[in-house]
Amino acid sequence: MLVLRSSPASPFGRKVKIAASLLGLKDRIEIVEADTMNPQDTLRQQNPLGKIPALVLENGEVLYDSRVIVEYLDHLAGGGKIYPAGMDRYMALRQQALADGIMDAALLQVYEGRWRAEDRREPKWVEHQIAKVERALDYAEAHLSSPASDLHIGHIALACALGYLDLRMGGQWRLS
Repeated sequence: MLVLRSSPASPFGRKVKIAASLLGLKDRIEIVEADTMNPQDTLRQQNPLGKIPALVLENGEVLYDSRVIVEYLDHLAGGGKIYPAGMDRYMALRQQALADGIMDAALLQVYEGRWRAEDRREPKWVEHQIAKVERALDYAEAHLSSPASDLHIGHIALACALGYLDLRMGGQWRLS
C-alpha cells in the first residue's frame, strides 16, 4: 500500500488526495498525518526537505512535491487521465503552476503570522504575497478554462488553492 504523508489543512496534500480519488486510487493509499515541525517525525527521513506531501511507495522509495506525486498517480492509473496530451498539457501545467503559486503565497502569509511576533512582522512582505494572490486570481478569472471542459490537473490545483484561501483567509478573496 502507498502511504501519503500530509496534514489535513495542506492544500498540496489535498491536491494529491483529490487526484487519487478522481483516478480511482484512493483505496490504494493510506494517509498518515505528518507534523512538519516535529523533528522526531519520520517525515524528515522520508523527505529531506521536511515538507508535505510525501508519498512512500510500496518499495520504500519516497516521492515528494505534489506535482511529482500526482504525475506518478496518473501514471499508475494508466496515464493521460488528468494530464491532457499535446499543447493542452502545457496549458494544464501552467494552470497548475498558477494555482500552486497562489497556495505558496497564501502559505507564506500564514507562516508570517504564525512564526513572527506581531511587532516583528513585515507588512511589505505580506502585501507582496497578497498582491501575488490577487494578480493570480484576476488572471484565473479572465483566462482559465472552465471545469466544464475535460477535468485536468490545473482545475484540481485551482480548486485546492481557492479552498485554502477560504480556510486561511476567511473567504476574503471572494470580496475583492
